[in-house]
Amino acid sequence: MADEEKSTKVAKNKEQGITVFDSAIFEEDANLGLENVGQEDLALPFLKVLSRQDPILDTIDAKAGDIYNTVTGEYYKGATGVKVVPCAYQRRFLEWMPRGSGSGAPVNIYTPADERPKVERSSDDNRDYVVGGEGSYLEETHQHFVLMIDPESGVATHALIAMKSTQLKKSRKFNSMVASRVMQGKNGQFTPPRFSHTYLFKTNSEENSKGSWHGWEITLHEVVGDGGLYAQAKAFSESILKGEVEVKHTSEQGTDASGAHVPF
Repeated sequence: MADEEKSTKVAKNKEQGITVFDSAIFEEDANLGLENVGQEDLALPFLKVLSRQDPILDTIDAKAGDIYNTVTGEYYKGATGVKVVPCAYQRRFLEWMPRGSGSGAPVNIYTPADERPKVERSSDDNRDYVVGGEGSYLEETHQHFVLMIDPESGVATHALIAMKSTQLKKSRKFNSMVASRVMQGKNGQFTPPRFSHTYLFKTNSEENSKGSWHGWEITLHEVVGDGGLYAQAKAFSESILKGEVEVKHTSEQGTDASGAHVPF
């Protein structure tokens, strides 16, 4: 009988050769085909600030300073920004080979506790080159795992914001903003979890003696008021702490189309 009811939903009635489809069947078959898909099988989107030299600007109607999702291809105006819930943070040191050599992925990824190779800072490009490393260099990278809330649908999805170079100062400031949150509970004041508040990530124009670029501008937004969103953020945080989320860096994140170093 159940099969007959489902068939009725697929072809509820036919008028003039047009089949009327009832999408309620999707809910009945929820999650089918995804039984063997875990966090390690999914691509974690990066939210990055588009640079003037980014080749993706030739294919989409975005501009430098806009925010780009590397998996979905969606982009958001930098002046408007995106709202995120921070879920976890990692500090890493990525070892890269010069552009055009290697696989395009980091040669090594070090945690702060790992023993790292000796490096020397170059005054030409401010990179920390590995001594005897055949041109490889280390790049300190701060990884902010977040839930990004789509401005139109309100749906929250996993994402990563990686900060380096000039944006490390922004990263430390953001961590200070998160750590300084104080709330009043029945036993007095306490520091809420990282995912208790939402933050607005916009972009602005920056410059130094070496050039100009767009960087992050981060402000506190509001307390998370949705139980489902809070549970989703907590679950994402726990999965990261368990090592279930794999970050796949690519060399395109740190260079522009010509191979020059991007200062964030």
